[in-house]
Amino acid sequence: MPTRSGEPLADRLADQLRRAGADEVRHAADLDELATLVDAATHPVLVTGADLVAHTAVLRHLATSPVGPTVALVLTDPPGEGRTAVREERGQVVEAGPPEALDGGATGVFGGALRVGVDHLPALAAAARAATAAVVSAGAPSAAAPPVAGPAVDRLFAGLTGLGTLTFAQRVRLLVAHRVGDPAGLAAAEAAVAAVDEDRAELRLSVKERDDFFTTFFVSTWSPYVTKASAKLGLGPTGVTMISVAFAVAAAVLFGTGGRLALVAGAVLLYLGFVLDCVDGQLARYTRHFSAWGGWLDTMADRAKEYVVYAGLGYGATQAGFRYGWALAIAAITLQTVRHMTDTWYGVLHDEAARRPKAVGTAGGGIGDKLNAASNRVQADTGSLSYWLKRTVVFPIGERWALIAITVALFGPLVSLYAVLGWGVLAFAYTGALRTLRARWMRVPVLGTVDATLHRDDGPLAARFLPVVRPAGPLTLAVVAALGPAALLVAALLTRDGAQGLRWAVPAALLVLLAGGLGAGAAHDGPLDWLVPAALRAGEYLFAVAVGVVGDVPAWLIFGYVFVLTLHHYDLTARLEKRQAAPPLHGGTLGWEGRSVLLAVAAIVGFAGIGMATLGTYLLVVFVGSVALAWVVLPARAARASAGLVGAGGRSPG
Repeated sequence: MPTRSGEPLADRLADQLRRAGADEVRHAADLDELATLVDAATHPVLVTGADLVAHTAVLRHLATSPVGPTVALVLTDPPGEGRTAVREERGQVVEAGPPEALDGGATGVFGGALRVGVDHLPALAAAARAATAAVVSAGAPSAAAPPVAGPAVDRLFAGLTGLGTLTFAQRVRLLVAHRVGDPAGLAAAEAAVAAVDEDRAELRLSVKERDDFFTTFFVSTWSPYVTKASAKLGLGPTGVTMISVAFAVAAAVLFGTGGRLALVAGAVLLYLGFVLDCVDGQLARYTRHFSAWGGWLDTMADRAKEYVVYAGLGYGATQAGFRYGWALAIAAITLQTVRHMTDTWYGVLHDEAARRPKAVGTAGGGIGDKLNAASNRVQADTGSLSYWLKRTVVFPIGERWALIAITVALFGPLVSLYAVLGWGVLAFAYTGALRTLRARWMRVPVLGTVDATLHRDDGPLAARFLPVVRPAGPLTLAVVAALGPAALLVAALLTRDGAQGLRWAVPAALLVLLAGGLGAGAAHDGPLDWLVPAALRAGEYLFAVAVGVVGDVPAWLIFGYVFVLTLHHYDLTARLEKRQAAPPLHGGTLGWEGRSVLLAVAAIVGFAGIGMATLGTYLLVVFVGSVALAWVVLPARAARASAGLVGAGGRSPG
């Protein structure tokens, strides 16, 4: 069909694809030709039908989407004849086919465009050939790719989904995208595209569609202006992140200094730092500059900033005359890290459950089914009181930073630490109870699908030398492991005449802690085994704090050691969440049990402080070395190798 400018719609789409970042645009006459093109491809492939009318930004967003390697455009248009309907859960396409085949469960319609990652290209070629064979044979449908009447791109997408390819859905918001079938539909779609200011819409789209209460009403109302200014100044997301870190460090210093003016100034800097923390993500979405490095840095910077602020509050409370200021800061960093570990794995649990909806549906209902249905109703009621209460009660980062800023400005560091701990404990209890009930209903073994040893952070002792006790289960053993250090810590805190007399209780607590290693080789396929990494983190942190108290180690040194441990664990989880390999020097971190054994030995011989300082310094050096290797040395080496292949007349694998 000719567009209003006279050029064929397919030609305009080809030009839009080039402007969206495509290196090469080819027209495929049929799915067989497409399969041949895909066979030769070494980069992600963007496939569109010839009936799509959309802003160029829609295609650019599809081409650069960071949610996963394979992403499909999903529209809310009524499904036309032969079009493929989709059902999605948590942003994943879990089913695709004719609307009647989805039995009323369709959540959208395929938009006629998808990006396929390199690892999924063989499946794309297989789906193209299977769809062609199914139509040509005019016989029984193929088991892998049931034939779908209608446009070839719809049959291709249905076949790709039928092969089990993990595909994420990209919705169109504020911009325009429609599939057209006649000149009248084409004219209406072109008019809709022309009526929207593309750049203004992209700036608004840089703000997350669903964010927390404080961020939505006190940050996102004006942060897009900062995002626009940053883009004009040529600042990248990494630069904004670094400025945000500087603001948080300055706030922490002011909190430690004390004095009403300093506390108020620190609160203002903390708020501005959080605004910039939102701007770096908005800038990445606005400029479409995504990278694994940027995602990793954003995660690590968020945690480091927050924990540096805890350190400033702890120091400030101690300087104000409160004996246990550092103890509260240590409790805050430990609680928040363990919470984050449960958040990480509960998210993985939900994603895995979404990929297997039939298994979830056969769990028999009960309280878990009712909680799941209630949660979905609340999430769907966007903007309601129950919606905002649910998002606020879990104590997200925006609310944490707002609470710190307000309480420290009005009451001081001590009240701020108490407030963070109080709300954090309540949020942990609330989310833990509900998630446990829902997880038992889902019955999805997420740790059974990955390298459990890596996610547990096991070292050689647990992985190779400790026996395996399968009947108890890895979660039971991990929880028991945390009880020994917890008991030692409580005893040390309650000992009035000094805790050093408990030095010889350290080996007993260590033996209990090592019970967590007895489950390392067991199958992590229980409905609650996603809690194992968090339980092991709690056990290691509690043991380190207990050793510090027993060994009369300065509280600031204990905080510093736990802070280094959190860097190591966030580094590990951030890489795995971003689909990166484990840190290059991960083997040198000794594992949770190896580090605990070294601390115990240092405490027994009377050098707990020296041992903790030495081990912490060593782990920090390993962390910095891993960062340098992973993000500087190894990429540079790979680039030189690739350039060498091209220079020698070879073909670049990138």
